[in-house]
Amino acid sequence: MDLQFAILIPWLPALAAALCGVCCVKRGLRKLAAPTCILSILGGFLVTLGISGRVGPAGEGHAAAQHVIEAFRWIGVGALQANMSYLIDPLTIVMLVVVTGIGTLVAIYAAGYMAGDRGYARFFTGVSLFIFAMTTLVMADNLVLLYLGWEGVGLCSYLLIGFYYQKPSAVAAAKKAFIVNRIGDLGFALGIFLIYQTFGTVSMADVLAQAGQVEHPTAAHQWIPFLLMAGAFGKSAQLPLYVWLPDAMEGPSPVSALIHAATMVTAGVYMIVRLLPVFELSTYALPTVAIVGAVTALFAATIALCQNDLKRVFAYSTISQLGYMFLGVGVLSSMGAIFHLFTHAFFKALLFLTAGSVMHALAGQLDMRKISGLRTKMPITCWLMFIGCLALGGFPYTAGFFSKDTILAETMVVGLGGHAPLYTILAVVGLITALLTAFYTFRLWFRVFLGPTEYETANEHHGYPVPAHNGDIQVQHVHEPHEVSWLMNAPLVVLAAGALLAGVVGEHWIASMTPGSVPGSAATAAHGAEAGLHDSAATLFGMNVHAAMMLISSVVAIVGIGAAGYYHWLNRPAAEDVARRYPAVVHLLANKYYVDEIYDRLIVTPLRTVGELCYALDRLMIDGLVALVGFLPRLVGLAVQPAQRGVLQGYGLGMAIGVAIIILVIVAVT
Repeated sequence: MDLQFAILIPWLPALAAALCGVCCVKRGLRKLAAPTCILSILGGFLVTLGISGRVGPAGEGHAAAQHVIEAFRWIGVGALQANMSYLIDPLTIVMLVVVTGIGTLVAIYAAGYMAGDRGYARFFTGVSLFIFAMTTLVMADNLVLLYLGWEGVGLCSYLLIGFYYQKPSAVAAAKKAFIVNRIGDLGFALGIFLIYQTFGTVSMADVLAQAGQVEHPTAAHQWIPFLLMAGAFGKSAQLPLYVWLPDAMEGPSPVSALIHAATMVTAGVYMIVRLLPVFELSTYALPTVAIVGAVTALFAATIALCQNDLKRVFAYSTISQLGYMFLGVGVLSSMGAIFHLFTHAFFKALLFLTAGSVMHALAGQLDMRKISGLRTKMPITCWLMFIGCLALGGFPYTAGFFSKDTILAETMVVGLGGHAPLYTILAVVGLITALLTAFYTFRLWFRVFLGPTEYETANEHHGYPVPAHNGDIQVQHVHEPHEVSWLMNAPLVVLAAGALLAGVVGEHWIASMTPGSVPGSAATAAHGAEAGLHDSAATLFGMNVHAAMMLISSVVAIVGIGAAGYYHWLNRPAAEDVARRYPAVVHLLANKYYVDEIYDRLIVTPLRTVGELCYALDRLMIDGLVALVGFLPRLVGLAVQPAQRGVLQGYGLGMAIGVAIIILVIVAVT
């Protein structure tokens, strides 16, 4: 297929968004919104497969060929040139396979999940726009276009997280996501400005080529990576800008799957991999990325241990898994980061959508304390989620096992190289996180699907709560839980296959597609060799590091799953005893380290107070001044009003007095 067809990949969803918008207006056309959206994303996926043969992997020692496809001229102001043009190379192909492939499966699932919802067409309008923005982001050949897609996914996340706009919690979550992302995006925008000022261009290829030739970085070169990093941490929910992602669960489950698995949160990882030579301009940039990633992974995993909402557990697991990806980028393992991004898309989409199936079957119930023994009621969903949990928990030979092991092994290799012992600690942190991940993942599965058959259904349809007399959401036995339709389960089967096989099948493909995707990679390779990244002689316990880490992570996953089985299936009272023994720890984790409360006290409340003060000053001074200006003419009118009574004699007397005053003034002057 000719590479010019790549233009269709973003613009098919854009057209679908316009058509779905028409479906919102015409009631009789609303059922067409889902197939329109699905076909547009599927079309982009098929085009991606068609052009992939024209974009081969990199050869040994040199970068892959890059192709720029120009759609139309966009911005041309002096030296600033930023066209609507697309960069097609191996990294782009990998990202497009994830975005359009997983996006198609999520859209098919959503066609069944959202059936009967009054915002059906509006939902698919938002999804189509989301895919347009994300594909624009990953295909952009210049930083301005990338930023357009970057802000586009931020806008779409606001629209889709707040989809149930009648719910105050959904509106608050949407605003929170939008505002927190603006904090990171401000840094990203400043980074782009500084890049243009320093390099004189916003073209991706030109910036990276110049970055690879910088021998003595200036202060500007040192600042650029940290400004870009702020944007990546916000979009990919890393410390300290992660707080928006758990609340994003207020959107429909397909939105959660789309945001967490295939689109928005992966943008930060992609951006750093794409601009890796720029990040190498600072000695401290990539170590900072690695440290923040490892700390975020462990931090989010501990919070997930004590969450009871199914989707919230998976939300914190997303933050944790993104931390692994940042750790991989930080140790110059682009392949490991993109490989984990690729496998994570399959099993995390599977987990969110199976959680949506449970929610769908129980009329909105997601509290695992009120759900048990669903295996007999929802056997297909049970075993599909089991596969996703195996992959997330890193069970041997699943997709998550291979990709996570790649990152941990590369981190350990750098640490054992002797140049940076800190990385050994980060690898150990990654292993501890893997243990916690296996435990909390199967805590959820054992609680929900095994044990006695007990469940409650929330009387809530797709997020629209039905208030009880006490004002809370009414919880009662509405109906028996049931398996969802095959329209929803069929995409899950495909995702389950990916969760099992993407590691085995995809590893070689990702390895061949990723290294040559970064222009200027000679510097990256040199840095990696210096750090010991490619030191095949590195050993751990007398074994090759990769083999040793594979063995250790296998044991860690099995121990975590076994512990979860004991405490949350075979002996649930034991888990309750542990919780009673350490109430302070449980409280701390259940309340997410009170980070939201701290932010509220230190940031939100002071800013709100300043806002209220400014509002009061505005009312008093600005509005008062405007009112005064308006009152003066009224005052003059009130003063002269007595002279305008409609009495002819009064007008004559007034004219005579006026003439007399004029004469007196003239005489006095002369």
